[in-house]
Amino acid sequence: MDEVQLYDGHNVSRETYEKLRAYEALVQKWTRKINLISSSNIDDVWNRHIIDSTQLYPLMPDNTKLWADFGSGGGFPGIVMAILAAERSAETSFLLVESDQRKATFLRTVNRELDLGLKVNAQRTESLDSLQADVISARAFMPLDGILSHVYSHIAQNGQAILPKGRRAKAEIQQAKKTWRFDLKAIPSITDPEASILVIERIERV
Repeated sequence: MDEVQLYDGHNVSRETYEKLRAYEALVQKWTRKINLISSSNIDDVWNRHIIDSTQLYPLMPDNTKLWADFGSGGGFPGIVMAILAAERSAETSFLLVESDQRKATFLRTVNRELDLGLKVNAQRTESLDSLQADVISARAFMPLDGILSHVYSHIAQNGQAILPKGRRAKAEIQQAKKTWRFDLKAIPSITDPEASILVIERIERV
């Protein structure tokens, strides 16, 4: 199989690579209309958003049936995960939750044009019936304490949250521990020395 290296130790097929590039082009095109991402990042979608999102994929547990992405916005990391999983984890379903109707329309457009087979729900997470998701992701959604309240309502019994966080991660963790008990693993980001990916399991209210 013809493969392309995204970063050290992570290769994808040429087909997957081309889908990621097609997605990049759609983000750039639509951002000029509805501000999916900051205009200052429009020329660096690949590294700032797509490669940053791909590092979540190796953390996905085996036999993940449902991955839910909250506050999907422009589709990071949900769309990226769906593109990567189509090649190696085809049994995993993806649900993107985005209450902004314009952004939800964008996500549905990407889904249709790239034939990803995911679902987009244009509601607020608190209005949904419990999803019982195996994995929940959220990027730039809200502080950790708030995210965990949404995760707690929708996570399966043995599920986990996979949450990219920036330089305020330590402060957010300390704040969240006032309300929640959880098992935590923090993984350094490959794209930002001040960022990390939080893998959180066994969430309980204090």
